[in-house]
Amino acid sequence: MDEALLRSLIPSVLGILVRRGADFAAAEDAVQDALTEALRVWPSGTSPNSASGSDAVRDMKGWLVTVAWRRFLDASRADAARRRREDLVDEEPPPGPVPAVDDTLQLYFLCAHPSLTPSSAVALTLRAVGGLTTRQIARAYLVPEATMAQRISRAKRMVSGVGFDQPGDVATVLRVLYLVFNEGYSGDIDLAAEAIRLTRQLAAMTDHPEVAALLALMLLHYARREARTEPDGSIVPLAEQDRSRWDTEMIAEGVRILQAALARDQLGEYQAQAALAALHADAQSAEETDWVQIVEWYDELARLTDSPVVRLNRAVAVGEADGPRAGLAALTELDATLPRYAAVAAYLHERDGDPATAAQLYVEAAGKAANPAERNHLTRQAARLNTRRRR
Repeated sequence: MDEALLRSLIPSVLGILVRRGADFAAAEDAVQDALTEALRVWPSGTSPNSASGSDAVRDMKGWLVTVAWRRFLDASRADAARRRREDLVDEEPPPGPVPAVDDTLQLYFLCAHPSLTPSSAVALTLRAVGGLTTRQIARAYLVPEATMAQRISRAKRMVSGVGFDQPGDVATVLRVLYLVFNEGYSGDIDLAAEAIRLTRQLAAMTDHPEVAALLALMLLHYARREARTEPDGSIVPLAEQDRSRWDTEMIAEGVRILQAALARDQLGEYQAQAALAALHADAQSAEETDWVQIVEWYDELARLTDSPVVRLNRAVAVGEADGPRAGLAALTELDATLPRYAAVAAYLHERDGDPATAAQLYVEAAGKAANPAERNHLTRQAARLNTRRRR
């Protein structure tokens, strides 16, 4: 069984159940049951009637709809609190072709509903649109399955009354997908790859330059994944990465998508971010990086977002383009409590020939690191400078 193909059908199957009258929470549970059953009963490489191509996809979708609807009926009839649905579920729709309507886009909007916290929106998107099981999502986030089940259940209850006909916000959906991508790799699910799959799906449904740009950004970052860490998991900074390990085909695809988005002259945040990633990807070595143009793109991004984190990254770029003193001057305009402020200051002070201050700042940054890999990297930087000073 092609699990990726099967999961790609989940949103449209869920949409069909909701349009038939099932509330979102009950429909989503039924679809997950159908997905589990499909993985159990269909041998690898087969579909319900051993069809192929588009016929196989239709057979798979129809099978999932039938099984999911029956699971929904069984659950509804067994629950006395849902007797009000009896008029709705007394008659099971006859077998036959399933509707051609695709509600995937509306599911994206629903799962990114503003009433949900970012973590709940991400979890619900991975479950309802991505088709992942609660166990898979829990493993990816390194939390107990019961904890993730409660989070998803609360999210489903909160959006159950939201209709498919209500307008959604593309920007919110993109933020959720970006959060999924930034989770990277953990457990048995590569969330960065899953975010790319979902964003490809969204890009195929909506003609929006920022959707295309987010896909380009993801591809450009993901293309460097093999060079980002050592075998022991330690971080390799961008300037020190072996660029022969970058995926050049993925970079080329990302650049093509970005160029098409930029050509529409509707600049947005993700286009600016992708442009920055493309400039790094275009350089054959760290020394060949066009830092002047990178600073210009950070200026655009800061104008679009007014984000202090963007201005922090801009200070690094200024330090590369105009020298570390200029970078430190840009840094003084920012709040020293920003995440990674101490790490950036340490880097710029080292570049400016002040290893003692840099070492102290690396130690401070390590104490505030968000994860063990980053903390270990910053600690090693401090140790390196201290060892050099003692020689």
